[in-house]
Amino acid sequence: MPDKTKKDLVESVANETGLTKAKTKLVVNELINSIQEELRSGGKVTLTGFGTFQVKKQAARKGRNPQTGQTMQIPAKRTIKFTTGEGLKKLMA
Repeated sequence: MPDKTKKDLVESVANETGLTKAKTKLVVNELINSIQEELRSGGKVTLTGFGTFQVKKQAARKGRNPQTGQTMQIPAKRTIKFTTGEGLKKLMA
């Protein structure tokens, strides 16, 4: 089965809800923007039954360049962590 793109998602939701593709695209984009804004501000987003998105701080650490073997410092960064919700876990079982 091929991967589903954002365009496919918009089409699927439009078909299920009866909304136009243009309105559905607007809703999907706003949902994504809302999640991004909350994560950017350091918050978390919980979609009950689906999962939780949250920002995780990754400390600076030492690493190794695989080509040269030379040690290097990897800077600290913020990453996104997704924890699967119970409904999605049951669906995948």
